[in-house]
Formats: sequence, C-alpha cells, structure tokens
Amino acid sequence: MSIGDDLAAARRRAGLTLTQVSKRTCIRETIIGAIERDDYRLCGGDFYTRGHIRAIARAVGADPGPLIAEYDAAHRPPHPVTAADLPGPGKPVRLRARHRPAWRAGLGIALVAVAGLAAYHLFPAAHPAPAPRPAAGTGLHRAGQHHARHAGAAAAAAARPAPARYAHLVAIHLTAIEDCWVEFTTPAGGYLSQSIIAGGTSHQWAFRHPVDLRLGNPGGIRLTVDGTHPLPPGTVEPITLRLGLGGKISS
Repeated sequence: MSIGDDLAAARRRAGLTLTQVSKRTCIRETIIGAIERDDYRLCGGDFYTRGHIRAIARAVGADPGPLIAEYDAAHRPPHPVTAADLPGPGKPVRLRARHRPAWRAGLGIALVAVAGLAAYHLFPAAHPAPAPRPAAGTGLHRAGQHHARHAGAAAAAAARPAPARYAHLVAIHLTAIEDCWVEFTTPAGGYLSQSIIAGGTSHQWAFRHPVDLRLGNPGGIRLTVDGTHPLPPGTVEPITLRLGLGGKISS
C-alpha cells in the first residue's frame, strides 16, 4: 500500500471524515484528499508535504515515522556537493625576477654620489635656508585650533541620530497558537533552515542579512519582525515574506 492508501485506511478505521481531519489539522480538505491519492502538488514542496503527512497521521491514529521514511526514500534529493568533494587549489606559479649584474648597480650609485657632491660645492646658494622657528604664541594658537577642531567633531558626532535598533539585524519572534511550518531561504533561493513549530510554543531567530520567510498555517501564529507585525489580517494560505535589514518587509 502507498502512503495515501495507508492514511485513507487509518482515517476510515478511526471513523473520521475529511472535514473532521481538516478541522483537527488545519489543513484544507482538498489537500488531504490529494495526499490520500498520493498527489502532493498542492502541498507546496517536500518540507510542507512531510508536515502534512505527519499531522494527518497523528490525527487519524497512524504512526507518522514509517510514512515519512517512505516519502523520503521516494523523494530524497541527490546528495549535494560539499567542499570536501572539490579539488584542492593548484600550486602557485612563481615568476622569475630579472636580475641585473651587481656591478652595474654599484657603478650607478657611485655616479649619482659624485654628481651630488659636485653640485653641492658648485652651487652653495641653492641650499635651502633653515625654516624660521615659530613665535612664542604660535604654538599655543595652533594648539587652540586643534582643540577646537576636535571639540567640533565631537559635537557633530553627538548630534547625529543613534542608529536604528534593527539597522543591522533581522529579529523574528514567533508564537504558535496552532502547529505551523517555517522555512528560511536567502533572497536568491538558497536553503537556510526548516522547522515544524508545535502549537503553544514560541521561537526566536536573528539574521544579519536579508532572508525570505515562508509560513504554513499563518492564521495560527503571532509573528513579530523587527518590532512590527507583518502578517495581513485574515491570512490563512501559506505566505512568503521578504525580510530586509532596517525593518524592510515585503510579501
């Protein structure tokens, strides 16, 4: 028997209808019916499919472990390439420097020294005169200017507004009233993490870079991001929020 057949048989043994299972799991009847036909296209991805199978199995009194293992065996993605699989760096290429004969370098230095000595004796007037020493009050005047510049810079720094609390951080706090699913990816689609959050629990995350947050069963959670509540009222379908630094949020 397939996963869908096992879930449908367990539901009938428990004497439950699709509507009753939907109310227990907060999963739409159409999705439950499709899963019982082994059609997972409405689930929204492998992560949500596993969560749906687990929630339905618990609602109808079935063991979700073997069902999840069977699903993973049939839908597990190929093994990703790790850093250990990549070839090591090649040997650096050494450039051979061109060397001039040592006697040429010594001859050039000697000629420069002779020319400089001759110029010193033939043109004494060209020697620069020593710079005059500053007057007694000049040093104090310059010190006062230096202190004034530093005082002005300190005052300007104090006048600047303090950075925003979340200018360099995406802070997320989630309280689950009902079971829900959470997935984090980069804006380019790179995988970060996935979690199934049990109802009655709270979780926190913090990122130092923009992230995309996808929520399953958003109507059963309270979400706070950077001190704001970004979920539109009445949201029940899975939703993706793009969370940027500085409190920037878009869906």
